[in-house]
Amino acid sequence: MSVFTRRDGEQMEALGISRDEAERQLHLFANPPPPIRLDRPARVGDGILRIAEEERGALEARAATAAEAGELGRFVPASGAASRMFRDLEAARLGETEGAAGEARATFLERLEDFAFFEDLAAALARSGKDLAALRRAGRAEPILEHLLTGAGGAGLGYAELPKGLLRFHRYPQERRTAFEEHLVEAVETSRAADGTCRLHFTVSPEHRDGFERQLAAARELYGRRFDTRFDVTFSHQAHATDTLAVDEDDRPFRLDDGTLLFRPGGHGALLHNLGALGGGVVFVKNIDNVVPDAAKGLVVEWKRLLAGRLLTLRDRAFDLLDRLEGSDDPALVDEAARFLADHLYRTGAVEGEERPTEERRRQVIDLLDRPLRVCGVVENVGEPGGGPFWVREPSGDLSLQIVEASQVAGDDEAQQSILGSSTHFNPVDLVCSLADRHGHPYRLDDYVDPQTVFIAEKSHGGRPLKALERPGLWNGAMAGWNTVFVEVPLATFAPVKTVFDLLRPEHQTGVKPDVP
Repeated sequence: MSVFTRRDGEQMEALGISRDEAERQLHLFANPPPPIRLDRPARVGDGILRIAEEERGALEARAATAAEAGELGRFVPASGAASRMFRDLEAARLGETEGAAGEARATFLERLEDFAFFEDLAAALARSGKDLAALRRAGRAEPILEHLLTGAGGAGLGYAELPKGLLRFHRYPQERRTAFEEHLVEAVETSRAADGTCRLHFTVSPEHRDGFERQLAAARELYGRRFDTRFDVTFSHQAHATDTLAVDEDDRPFRLDDGTLLFRPGGHGALLHNLGALGGGVVFVKNIDNVVPDAAKGLVVEWKRLLAGRLLTLRDRAFDLLDRLEGSDDPALVDEAARFLADHLYRTGAVEGEERPTEERRRQVIDLLDRPLRVCGVVENVGEPGGGPFWVREPSGDLSLQIVEASQVAGDDEAQQSILGSSTHFNPVDLVCSLADRHGHPYRLDDYVDPQTVFIAEKSHGGRPLKALERPGLWNGAMAGWNTVFVEVPLATFAPVKTVFDLLRPEHQTGVKPDVP
């Protein structure tokens, strides 16, 4: 008998969540799936490619052809709040003076003019009748931090309440750009079509949509004219239909005081719905905070083109094989396709068991070739948090290449933790993805999700403990069934901004000083 009432059903229907889906989620809480099984880290020569110098010209040319034809777009998850960027400064604003908060306060006051938001902060304080220079000389950080992090009665910047995309990251002689604007400028050099169009899609939270729209309007005027470009930008929100049920400590549905069910956002894996809604094509996927100033863009753009070129050449070959396999049962052709899968897409299952009937092997290679494809840039592991490239042992016994997060690996399994710790490379979320088949029809991305890679987290609501379910991560389990290729890219192409002080790193400093004293 179902634990859900008629009222629950009405609530779920309003959200777009079926009763079957809610029952499935309840089952996962009560019967958590086993952790992922690592076989070994992917390494250069064993799952990670290094692009040879002699290949680069052809790969960049292939990417350029696709860009000119309008085939390339960009998908940027941009709804994440910036609050974690300012954790230590928020503690300092609330009066903490020791430890990390004290160090953050001192560094902030000392290097304040090196932040691209310096001018905006000075203007915000002036609106409240305060002088930034005088406050700094007196060592009075609290009013400065209040006007940076909060609305300060309508005068402040409210940075701790905004998404990262709307924050000023870099200063130039003529303007100061946000992370959102840097993505627009980078897209000009990586994916502009012959008619001057650049296609980008950003996932944003509904309450900040207007802020992005305002920045877009200004950017179209400024950068559209400067680069002779038309920005075709669309926005979407995380759909409520991808929210997940919360449960109490006994795995019963968590109910609010009014008796309604508590549903929570399902994590960034929920954005697979947004990615699929693009309707196919080839898109770069990149985090909102991983951008660099113009002086460093050359290397980033070069490797974007190389990754796209690699994806397109692999896709071209796969499509050619599928066209030829469609009307042929030639064993030699099946062997050719199986070798391509093993040598270039790391799918060895079709090579094994060559004694099987040709038609059975033909169906297998068609299934393995006719899938979404992603090429993922990976960098040398320097201790940044996040996932890495691994060979994973699937329940069937086959091996596949996957991006794996630490949370997916059994914490009490020493052997698995040893494999996890021996990883040599890191995933900076630098992907290029092919989302449509050879006929131009978009793949049903839900068909390639590994539903066993959900994550159960302990949270609370109103002081009551609960368990929350996160969907398979967007570039982890949500893409588990894709064909995956890892390519080593230079560490210099990876410049995330996880804390506000990352903006003080050399790779984010342009050397341009503010006009405000």
